[in-house]
Amino acid sequence: MNTDNNLQLVYTLLCDDVRLEMGNKVSLMGVFQNIMVDNLPVSLIKFAVLNHWRGDGNHNTEVRIMNPDRAQLLVTSQATQIQLAPGGFTDNVSFFVNVVFPSAGTYWVQTLANDRMLEELPLIVTDTGTVAGEQVSEAMSETIN
Repeated sequence: MNTDNNLQLVYTLLCDDVRLEMGNKVSLMGVFQNIMVDNLPVSLIKFAVLNHWRGDGNHNTEVRIMNPDRAQLLVTSQATQIQLAPGGFTDNVSFFVNVVFPSAGTYWVQTLANDRMLEELPLIVTDTGTVAGEQVSEAMSETIN
């Protein structure tokens, strides 16, 4: 759990889509932690990053996806302001469309609040046709079990 004074990032999930259902229920479709495809580059038509926050006050949040070298930004969300009553919680969803992952590697999903990085998650992107892809596939299997 990462904190920024009176704000806590409780968890982050990556998924194909997030929907708000009747009764304020959130439905997550296609939760994932890695991307394995037949061929690279790959373009994801749509995916979402869900952040669950707890705390109080007004905060500006942003999600970035960095290239494996962490030096280049692949894509960033629009800044979003979240408002929390004392002891409250909220979910914030950042949608990304037509994101191209040009090559295999470990990309980095960064969550920022008030211009400070609170969390960085690895997102392994690989193809099934390479030796490196097979090694990453085994590593991904171990992280699931």
